[in-house]
Amino acid sequence: MLNFFLKGGPVMYPLLICSVISLAIIFERTLFWLRLSSNRDEVRVGQILELAEKEDYESAWELGRQSNDYIVRMLMGGIAHRRYSLPSALEMGAEEEIKKMGKYLNILDTIITVAPLLGIFGTVLGIINSFDLLGRAGIEHPQVVTGGIAQALITTATGLGVAMMTLLPYNYFLSKIQFASKELEKFGTSLEITFQRQKAKFEK
Repeated sequence: MLNFFLKGGPVMYPLLICSVISLAIIFERTLFWLRLSSNRDEVRVGQILELAEKEDYESAWELGRQSNDYIVRMLMGGIAHRRYSLPSALEMGAEEEIKKMGKYLNILDTIITVAPLLGIFGTVLGIINSFDLLGRAGIEHPQVVTGGIAQALITTATGLGVAMMTLLPYNYFLSKIQFASKELEKFGTSLEITFQRQKAKFEK
């Protein structure tokens, strides 16, 4: 493995850095989602909405303070600011949760793009070097070129490998964010409708 790495040339070092960063982020995001899943409290979400239906916002607030569920956190923000602008508070809360979920994904996206380009760059440098060696050794030594090109292609293969290794978890994390975003929108809308109905009834 070390011999394979060294044959790839200097471009293998930034590719190694990309792979290490990618693995570290994938590991951190996996732990994040496991922690988020373990903190889900659908029963408490339902109870908070039921209390909101009864206009018992104080009890809903006390109940929500004991939970680390991301949906509950958004609902608590809406309940806390319901007298001023509940829709805006819910929107801000949802955006904050989505922001936490998307942390570091822009770095993974960059690695997916940069890694193959680095691989191609290393291959181009290797081919240039091979033809330079051919010019010095003469046409009677074609193995100089073929051996050099074989080594140069190592960077392309590595770059593609790093990109593919990063792409699958990246898409998985994006799908988790999309699902969570729909959940936040659904429960936030539910609380907003409840509050607007109560407000309209009071105004009558």
